[in-house]
Amino acid sequence: MSSLRLLSDTTASSVTSVSITDVFTTDFDIYKITTYQEGFSGNTSIDGRFINSNGQIVTASNYDLARMLQKSDGTFTQERTHTNGDFRSFGEADDDGSASVSYIFNPMNSSSYTTMINQNASGRGYMMKGIAILKQMTQIAGIEFFSDNGGTMTKFQCKIYGLRSS
Repeated sequence: MSSLRLLSDTTASSVTSVSITDVFTTDFDIYKITTYQEGFSGNTSIDGRFINSNGQIVTASNYDLARMLQKSDGTFTQERTHTNGDFRSFGEADDDGSASVSYIFNPMNSSSYTTMINQNASGRGYMMKGIAILKQMTQIAGIEFFSDNGGTMTKFQCKIYGLRSS
């Protein structure tokens, strides 16, 4: 049996946000998420928030994150944020497109924090690596993706896999 199992394949068009609910279960401790975005009105980033087991988007300022952004022109930026209302980033959204790979750890374990590591690249020549943690001990069942300035994504695709450790 494969250690990777496809749980969700979501595609949306002309949206400012996408919520995927009830995808994290106690069947897995680790999840792999891939996203692809193309076309956008208003260059910005695609950000995220977790959705708890009651179906509510966690908007409390309990996300801590750190990320490194490398631009093709050689510019390098680091960011560290505490008590944020969301986590960044699943790509710098623009007409050139972006793609990301992320891993979520322990989302349904209410005795530990939910953590995420990710990396992404955009057609604009941006590459980013990041880590985020939700400092709430609660069961997380889903994830919301959204543009941080309210711009519309022409096409957004997300695949979520459960990952078996053995």
